[in-house]
Amino acid sequence: MKYVFFLLYGAFTLQLTSQTDTEVIRNIYSYSLSNGQSYQWLDHLSNQIGSRLSGSLGAERAVAYTKEELQKLGLDKVWLQPVMVPKWVRGNPEFAYIETAPGETLSVNICALGGSVSTPLQGLKAQVVEVQGLDELELLGRENIAGKIVFFNRPMDETLIHTFRAYGGCVDQRGSGAKEAIKYGAVGVVVRSMNLRLDDFPHTGSTNYGDTPVNKRIPAAAISTNHAELLSSMLKMDKNLKFYFKQNCRQLPDVQSYNVIGEIKGTEFPNEIIVVGGHLDSWDLGDGSHDDGAGCTQSMDVIRIIKKLGIKPKRTIRVVMFMNEENGMRGGNKYAEIAKQKSENHVFALESDSGGFTPRGFSFDADDTSFNQILNWKTLFDPYLIHYFERGGSGADIGPLKDGTVVLAGLRPDSQRYFDYHHAANDTFEAINKRELELGAATMTALVYLVDKYGFNDIKNTPQIKK
Repeated sequence: MKYVFFLLYGAFTLQLTSQTDTEVIRNIYSYSLSNGQSYQWLDHLSNQIGSRLSGSLGAERAVAYTKEELQKLGLDKVWLQPVMVPKWVRGNPEFAYIETAPGETLSVNICALGGSVSTPLQGLKAQVVEVQGLDELELLGRENIAGKIVFFNRPMDETLIHTFRAYGGCVDQRGSGAKEAIKYGAVGVVVRSMNLRLDDFPHTGSTNYGDTPVNKRIPAAAISTNHAELLSSMLKMDKNLKFYFKQNCRQLPDVQSYNVIGEIKGTEFPNEIIVVGGHLDSWDLGDGSHDDGAGCTQSMDVIRIIKKLGIKPKRTIRVVMFMNEENGMRGGNKYAEIAKQKSENHVFALESDSGGFTPRGFSFDADDTSFNQILNWKTLFDPYLIHYFERGGSGADIGPLKDGTVVLAGLRPDSQRYFDYHHAANDTFEAINKRELELGAATMTALVYLVDKYGFNDIKNTPQIKK
């Protein structure tokens, strides 16, 4: 009986190794779409655990859950990597209104920006000065800003097809608006939400005070795009109107959390490490399904699909759920720090942190030789409508691994709807499409399979790729 088992196993292994890359990748997609696990994992992460802000109970429960699920996969090793993270709490729901005259008010939707200080206990009311960007603060000068609330209202550029470029073009208002407004005597900051559509959801995200002393910091909030439009139009009619907001957030001492890591040891080059991952933490308004529960469960499914299809990786494949991308990047920095201490040889890292939408391809941070090798694989993805293979950024959490030799990549889904949900209360499981999520997991698995099989060598010495 044992002889028959080994005979059958040997035949299966021979069949697997004789498959062309086209056949293996077709099997990867078929298996992910018919037997994927990413959607079920994300359902639990989103609906049973919920938001996972660093230092919260949700984050703690997510660490325990994902570690347990990785252990069920029978990986060679699963472990937790300790990392100290900030603990910021929102407190009671925020409240805000526009006041046109004593007793005449109109409520608007806001949320505190991550890391913001609270307003005074009774709230904060002041006149408003609207600006389109940080540069305008210097033009206006202290005489026009002191004692007022600065309203940053530069929208995302709707003409840009690449929505992350639109985001990058205005996110400095959120990240540095409060820090810069303090220099001119502002008493508070309200920032237009980073969102391409007009709706009633305020979108949070980190604000950074730099080295401003705590007692000099001013409260900062995001306002929904609909109400940003309203406030702007009302200011055009009455520059003396006042804005009131109250928020109760506060910063607590750092707490210990963890990166969650699991790996399959390589059979030929175990010291060459391939990383695939996402960030486990999320903001607290929704349940973080797109940002970045999707990336975490897709990454977990990459390693599961590889095992289920009987693929024996040559190189060590490691899945990492990073902690604290949203408000500190400490998980990614800690992982890179430990990797450097151990002299680990990372050859490739792939992150999914752009939502669980239909995959379009990848962006790569790679040298010319490695990128040309990757382009040699592009036709393998054509049947799956994966066409975007471009140089560009990878992912925030894997960025600290950059050392001039490791190739970094980011999954690039269709981004047109991403900022409708990003950092807002509507980033929930209901916004996830099962098939799109599983297509993303398959696309990531296919790329990891190719990197593992061929590595990154001089293109002249790379074996002819069977298509």
